[in-house]
Amino acid sequence: MHTALRATSETLRLFLQAQLEAAPDLKTLFDASLGGTMAVSLATPEEMADATLTGLSVWLYRVVRDEDRLNDPPRRVSRDQLRPPPLPLRLHYLITPINTPGSSPGAGTEQVILGKVLQVFHDQPRLAGSDLSDDFVGTEVELRVRLETMSLEEITRVWDALEGSYQLSVSYEVTIVDIDSALQPERVAPVVTATPEYMVRAEVPTP
Repeated sequence: MHTALRATSETLRLFLQAQLEAAPDLKTLFDASLGGTMAVSLATPEEMADATLTGLSVWLYRVVRDEDRLNDPPRRVSRDQLRPPPLPLRLHYLITPINTPGSSPGAGTEQVILGKVLQVFHDQPRLAGSDLSDDFVGTEVELRVRLETMSLEEITRVWDALEGSYQLSVSYEVTIVDIDSALQPERVAPVVTATPEYMVRAEVPTP
């Protein structure tokens, strides 16, 4: 589906929102029913700050082809139809806790929020089934979330692109996200018989 990027982002956003609302030391900040005003947003850190929003920025900043699966064969969707393989992608998200400068709770809360995110994805690096949101609901999609180490140069490039001062943040890679082909399945000759290939292994006696 061509909406896979949005569905992945929404899955991460809603999953993290639920986890932060359930955390005993953070639920009063994130649970609106308890008066919480913080939220998980897909906006950039700068956009959240400009809108005076606080909480957690989950910003998709890079989309990369997965080279390992680029040569996947077409998928047989029926006995006489082959669908072109999807475009496999790796998505990179910058995770940044956002708080109003000089406000209460202070900077320590940003570290608690980020620590909770690290804990959540360490304990559950796979999102599937009921964890999925948006157009992924009811599908067999499986997302893998991996903390990636960024060099100082890479971090600097990201924050330079944001045109803002550096803030405490981490990057996660989410795989594999497929963009399905919009082409119609190709008609091919149906499979009539399948002949397994095998060989006989002969033991050579030792002299």
